[in-house]
Amino acid sequence: MKILVCISKTPDTTAKIAFTNNNTTFSGDGVQWIINPYDEWYSLVRAIELKEQDPSKVIHLITVGAADTEPIIRKALAIGGDEAIRVNLDTHDPYTIAVQIAEVAKAGGYDLIFTGKETIDYNGSSIGGMVAELLDLPYISLATKFDLNGTTATVIREIEGGEETDEVALPLVVSCQKGVAEQRIPNMKGIMSARTKPLKVVEPVATQPLTGIVSFELPPAKAGVKLVPADQPEELIRLLHEEARVF
Repeated sequence: MKILVCISKTPDTTAKIAFTNNNTTFSGDGVQWIINPYDEWYSLVRAIELKEQDPSKVIHLITVGAADTEPIIRKALAIGGDEAIRVNLDTHDPYTIAVQIAEVAKAGGYDLIFTGKETIDYNGSSIGGMVAELLDLPYISLATKFDLNGTTATVIREIEGGEETDEVALPLVVSCQKGVAEQRIPNMKGIMSARTKPLKVVEPVATQPLTGIVSFELPPAKAGVKLVPADQPEELIRLLHEEARVF
């Protein structure tokens, strides 16, 4: 069985965000880049757990990005991927990314494709669904538990107000979130072996982006705190009414 795990490069959550080129480009200066946590902690680790149950399974990693994504891919290989594929394209258009992943998946004949529920920078949660549509495969999103019995998957997913249990035959695309697996960190053996694991670079297929970034905006700065003396409730009421406009 072949498993394809989609990997994204995202800024660390503690990174200070800034924009350049008239607020049209994210500035990477001084930013610590990490594997998108939903990709690393849940989809990748669940794939590794499946392989531990059956060593005949093969785990391939895929990312769509420039050469600066390779340290992230090597870390994912150190955690447990067998080999990796980098599509040599720097884009933020979800459709373009999905097309590149789908083309590689189609050629590779994968039985199972895992994505994280979303990336922590754009929170789009769109790649998995588009990949499934492009491959004409079943898609289950927001998985909190994934089990495999032969070629049949049982997936528990989060829905509004509860959970849903689905049973579906492979091949399949699944987006994973908290609950599917527990976080792992690379050990020394994994780090050393990752240096020699295959990392194949492929050129992108031609496609027309459907979206483009017009501009970025930082959230407004938080207003300062106003202290109202306890013996002036009328001032508190005035501020709530005229400035906070809560009533």
